[in-house]
Amino acid sequence: MFQVRTDLAIESRELYKERTRQEVPGVEVNKEEKEDISITRVKILDKIGEEKMGKPIGNYITIEVPKLKNPDEALKEEVSIQLAKEIKDLIKNDNKTKALIVGLGNWNVTPDALGPKVVEKVLVTRHFFLAYKKDEDETMANVSALSPGVMGTTGIETGEIVKGVVEKTNPDIVIAVDALASRNMDRISTTIQISDTGINPGSGVGNKRQGLNEEYLKVPVIAIGIPTVVDAATMINDTMNLIVNSMKEEAEVGTEFYSMLEKLSESEKYTLIKEVLEPFMPNTIVTPKEVDEIIDNLSVIIANGLNISLHPGIDLKDVNRYIR
Repeated sequence: MFQVRTDLAIESRELYKERTRQEVPGVEVNKEEKEDISITRVKILDKIGEEKMGKPIGNYITIEVPKLKNPDEALKEEVSIQLAKEIKDLIKNDNKTKALIVGLGNWNVTPDALGPKVVEKVLVTRHFFLAYKKDEDETMANVSALSPGVMGTTGIETGEIVKGVVEKTNPDIVIAVDALASRNMDRISTTIQISDTGINPGSGVGNKRQGLNEEYLKVPVIAIGIPTVVDAATMINDTMNLIVNSMKEEAEVGTEFYSMLEKLSESEKYTLIKEVLEPFMPNTIVTPKEVDEIIDNLSVIIANGLNISLHPGIDLKDVNRYIR
């Protein structure tokens, strides 16, 4: 059995529907369309849905913004506000909620540096609560943040670091931010996924580590991720689709060949491409060349969304001044 590399629940659903031509049993889906933003809410209801989707029971919210690769300030603010709304709906925090934000990833590798970049920009306040011996505040939440790095640079499992901090600081909720992998080039850097089921660091690039979830950390875990990479087989598959569609319209000879390729399912094409690539090179991970600017923009959007969702008395104007 092949495995298409994706961290997105929306894509797992698409793969199932493509194979079976029917909706996933045990899964509830609804979609909301706005001018520049599309929101898909996937809820896995039971063990059947969990098995078919390959993901734990829970909520998976996908915010798709096609213009997010080159956003203007107005769009960045709109996405931050929408992200904040979705986070609030999931965590339902109050003035006493203590949050730990964990920026997963390798700060030395740009496509994997989303989490650490977000941590640089969030408003951390736990030290003020400790200094003034306060349990709550009308304007600020008790927020701490951590970038644990990766095992290759620390020699310690990310899960072990996070669990140790959770046991010491006793947050009410953990929010983990990470870069993801997608099976669709159009979703790279344009899609935000939020879930209440936790996350497996490194799973998107085939390096699955200890999962950060409620079962392991003993507190609820919200995961926020954006796909920043796609594997080479997926990229070639998308390119081949464009070529087939173009050549089938223009070619007088070989039309049957293009029609045959078109009839192959996405799964069959993906498997074929992987088999062709394998003798020459391993399945390479690809990221956009403008990834530095993209990660900077995305980290601001996520940090703004977190800041205005967690701190009751802080709005977008306040955090924009802070970040800049």
